Amino acid sequence: MSQHIRNLAIIAHVDHGKTTLVDQLLRQGGAFRSNQIVAERVMDSMDLEREKGITIKAKNTSVHWRDNIINIVDTPGHADFGGEVERVMKMVDGVMLVVDAYDGPQAQTRFVLRKALKQGLRPIVFINKIDRENSNPKKVHDQVLELFLELHATEEQFNAAFLYGSARDGYAVRELGDKPVDMIPLLETIVERIPPPVADPKAPFTMLVSNIAWDDYVGRIAIGKIIGGQVTTSDMIYRVQKNGTRDRCKITKVFEYSGTSTNDSTLGIAGNIVGLAGFTDLDIGETLCAQEDQPPLPFIDIDPPTIRMEFAVNDGPFVGREGKLVTSRQIRERLDRESKGNISIQVEESERAGVFYVSARGAMQIAVLVEQMRREGYEVLVSRPVVITHHENGKLMEPFESLWLELPEETIGSVMKVLSSRKGAINQMETHPHSVTIEATIPTRGLIGFEFDLMNLTNGRGVMSHLFLEYRPHAGEISSRLTGTLVSTDTGVATSYALDQLQERGKLFITAGEEVYKGMIVGENPRSDDLPINPTREKQLSNVRSKGEGKGIQLTPPIRLTLERSIEYIAPDEYVEATPKSLRLRKKFLNPEDRKRQAKQMADLA
Repeated sequence: MSQHIRNLAIIAHVDHGKTTLVDQLLRQGGAFRSNQIVAERVMDSMDLEREKGITIKAKNTSVHWRDNIINIVDTPGHADFGGEVERVMKMVDGVMLVVDAYDGPQAQTRFVLRKALKQGLRPIVFINKIDRENSNPKKVHDQVLELFLELHATEEQFNAAFLYGSARDGYAVRELGDKPVDMIPLLETIVERIPPPVADPKAPFTMLVSNIAWDDYVGRIAIGKIIGGQVTTSDMIYRVQKNGTRDRCKITKVFEYSGTSTNDSTLGIAGNIVGLAGFTDLDIGETLCAQEDQPPLPFIDIDPPTIRMEFAVNDGPFVGREGKLVTSRQIRERLDRESKGNISIQVEESERAGVFYVSARGAMQIAVLVEQMRREGYEVLVSRPVVITHHENGKLMEPFESLWLELPEETIGSVMKVLSSRKGAINQMETHPHSVTIEATIPTRGLIGFEFDLMNLTNGRGVMSHLFLEYRPHAGEISSRLTGTLVSTDTGVATSYALDQLQERGKLFITAGEEVYKGMIVGENPRSDDLPINPTREKQLSNVRSKGEGKGIQLTPPIRLTLERSIEYIAPDEYVEATPKSLRLRKKFLNPEDRKRQAKQMADLA
């Protein structure tokens, strides 16, 4: 049976057309009725994925084509979500590398492809968007082969099949110049080139848990590829935890993937990717097996997290107004649940009550978690990201990253100046007809907030991607924010009268009619120090009429920071207060006397 199964992961950089390609394979593989109305990017099922236009979680689907079952895993293309990709590598037997015919292979392509080649997976290359203006598929073909050499591909991997096409228009061709018709050449190549799974149907049942899903009716679902034997509903099996403990479990449901949905099945066969229900608790990387004495299956090594942030209980005066989940117990349970389903996130208790340390690959990964929590009704305080350092032979070591930039030629001077101030070192620079590409090495600390500087310097035309490189000796002090803040000294409603005078002092984050509290950051001070202000001050009324009574005040529109921008904007002594309806910036200590005391303690320690 497993000879008709193909297990495949699709990997690509952000916006190279990976999810659109999956749409076309599902459509032409017969997953939808001919008259069925299907949304674009059907695999991006999360609201956040649709809003941001990126894939965040790895998801499974299946195409039934000519008696073959092609199981496809759609993986994220952003480096921060690399853990989602790493853990599915044990579930598949081949990968399809999707590359843009203009951009060529990018940073995330390199990272994921290295993991796939190391696992011995056989690749297929699909060069997408050949209909795009200025595309150069022949050049990209050579760049991919160079990348294979660079990543030490075997001879078999190097001789990968190349196809060309347009995922948007729904066609693939084996050679440039062939008549574009449909996706059948790609489906044929998958069946020809991706090997069937190595699985023993006669062995006892064995499966590695590579992913976890949740169902409101059956609870936790273990997703993975069956390595040996088969499993049916009502089977009694053993769950082998990472510490070696074995629990007895009863399988209550077996799911198979078909198109964009799951179907109940009575039998899971060797080589197929299935979902199993019947567990009260479960972790990714655990082994499910039929016999008590079976050894656990090895799990892939996951790259360690490089940044850490504080999640704290909201202790502000407006706590509980918008969110209902505000206690430390509720926040702890939510973070624990996230760490079980997302292996690249780690959660630790801090020495302070109600404060937790969350470690991850990048600020965007944590920003997505905070946004999800906001939408679920949580209120939480989040600190600025700090890098995870360690000591090696008495030296302080910090993470460094490889950085790739593509920017307009006229902006190169200002971008180089910012890179230099963030301790970046240029490795390579190439000039193209309309742009410049730069390859640099930079401390992870230097990347915090850099993307927003790049957008401002290049008027939104700069493109960046980055990848963890290694730990190196500490690069020294990096000053990222040169401005101070305007901090409210009172609690109340901001007035036009007060803000009219304050907008001359700096840029405001609030407008008239908004509620503020003592210690809340209401604007940016051009100077480096914090300026205490009162945005709630009202005009004193008297029985003498004045020429103007405040009706003609014109306020400059306030700056509204997104969640990602807020997290990277704040200083180490500040928090972002994230609630279901509001984002507020505030000082960690709301009382000015407490702030002075804390600053004195820090100075004494230094």
